[in-house]
Amino acid sequence: MDILKRGNESDKFTKIETESTTIPNDSDRSGSLIRRMKDSFKQSNLHVIPEDLENSEQTKQEKIQWKLASQPYQKVLSQRHLTMIAIGGTLGTGLFIGLGYSLASGPAALLIGFLLVGTSMFCVVQSAAELSCQFPVSGSYATHVSRFIDESVGFTVATNYALAWLISFPSELIGCALTISYWNQTVNPAVWVAIFYVFIMVLNLFGVRGFAETEFALSIIKVIAIFIFIIIGIVLIAGGGPNSTGYIGAKYWHDPGAFAKPVFKNLCNTFVSAAFSFGGSELVLLTSTESKNISAISRAAKGTFWRIAIFYITTVVIIGCLVPYNDPRLLSGSNSEDVSASPFVIALSNTGSMGAKVSNFMNVVILVAVVSVCNSCVYASSRLIQALGASGQLPSVCSYMDRKGRPLVGIGISGAFGLLGFLVASKKEDEVFTWLFALCSISSFFTWFCICMSQIRFRMALKAQGRSNDEIAYKSILGVYGGILGCVLNALLIAGEIYVSAAPVGSPSSAEAFFEYCLSIPIMIVVYFAHRFYRRDWKHFYIKRSEIDLDTGCSVENLELFKAQKEAEKQLIASKPFYYKIYRFWC
Repeated sequence: MDILKRGNESDKFTKIETESTTIPNDSDRSGSLIRRMKDSFKQSNLHVIPEDLENSEQTKQEKIQWKLASQPYQKVLSQRHLTMIAIGGTLGTGLFIGLGYSLASGPAALLIGFLLVGTSMFCVVQSAAELSCQFPVSGSYATHVSRFIDESVGFTVATNYALAWLISFPSELIGCALTISYWNQTVNPAVWVAIFYVFIMVLNLFGVRGFAETEFALSIIKVIAIFIFIIIGIVLIAGGGPNSTGYIGAKYWHDPGAFAKPVFKNLCNTFVSAAFSFGGSELVLLTSTESKNISAISRAAKGTFWRIAIFYITTVVIIGCLVPYNDPRLLSGSNSEDVSASPFVIALSNTGSMGAKVSNFMNVVILVAVVSVCNSCVYASSRLIQALGASGQLPSVCSYMDRKGRPLVGIGISGAFGLLGFLVASKKEDEVFTWLFALCSISSFFTWFCICMSQIRFRMALKAQGRSNDEIAYKSILGVYGGILGCVLNALLIAGEIYVSAAPVGSPSSAEAFFEYCLSIPIMIVVYFAHRFYRRDWKHFYIKRSEIDLDTGCSVENLELFKAQKEAEKQLIASKPFYYKIYRFWC
């Protein structure tokens, strides 16, 4: 929609003079390539608050929101980039390998767990899309929590979410190395870590375009691989394929059964794997400040439904029909780099003599998936760090943006965490990463809960301030009820995860086992109160609905024109055939 602003200025403030977001004119057309490259790394001045705003009577939070909406990111992401990032951007080892560990709980438990987390994830993405389209600010939903709930809660969410991506980066680098080692075990895996580390870091120095084009290509490969598996899986279930033993159908749902006992504990046991598989589905919404058109964000968010329905739920059903939950190879799925533990490999090798070929094919797919996730780790964490720096919640140096729109300090911090990947050469590597992931183990559910709560608070603020829902740039398909459902589901998922951590399946309760999954809970509490102590604010634990800022950085510049364009769009869609109306509702 043309009426949607790109977030570089607020209609409440005087627009500042724009600066080239690439490199100065004198170095654009003259000077050596090295000089131009050097100049591109210089700090952009677009993030500086203009003097008239600095001296205005606007509140501190309004100034922060203006700054977050004015970060000089390059607007280069198109609809095709966002669609593929939304569909396949975070299909990784959680689905291709980690799924096996949850299947050991039984195919029905796995399906129910994925349905619950998938429904929760769809609610989260829709809620986040509504906020990101309305307020396309740096850090997106991570900073929206500070705006609509409380600054300390927002800081807790943003730091834990950034930490999750930072820790995932070295872990996925190790995944790259061990995946390569499947073919060649003579080379020290630290060598492969170094190669992929340099590749990912250089790739991110090409800016958002480098990230987007790479994700576009890698996502296509992952999507094609999933479709191939689904087609082959259906054929095998129906009794086709080489060396087939006949029709399989729901055989393994009856023997050994649909649920492993104890049923409830095993159901709760699937939540972690499902969260790990779905984790990052909201990544596409972080791109709101770097997309050419805000409406592309809403359409990409709608595509999340199809990814959940096709790539996750359909795959889970097929795998549950092809692999019995008591297959001993599944339990090695706790090692997220062991291709032999992939239920995809087990499913195909169980039905014929394709074992070696299937393992090689899946290893290629897993390598593509891991490289893709590495790329996403650096992109997401660097943007979140930059937003925290711009909002004053981290040192101001973290907000550094160069003239190419690259958050260099954020990328540098991501790179520093990536060096942990060289722990692959240590015998203590598994133990170290177990406790690193414990730092943010359950925080994803908390983050998703806060995203949904932010949408609810946004709608409540509109009502409290006497404003209409008609001024919302993109309304969630599920409305405010999606936010409510998301909050309820995530609260239940957190409770279920705490329960199974305190009383694990097949082993006695222990403090060590509990904190491996729930260490993030006391850490989040400490971070929250430390930030509140730093703010010295013990009177206001949430922002009143009447005081929530609904204007600064808002994408709707002219409300009347916006409503007219929305009405014209509705009339255009109404004039189209029925199948097109259905297509536009879901895509």
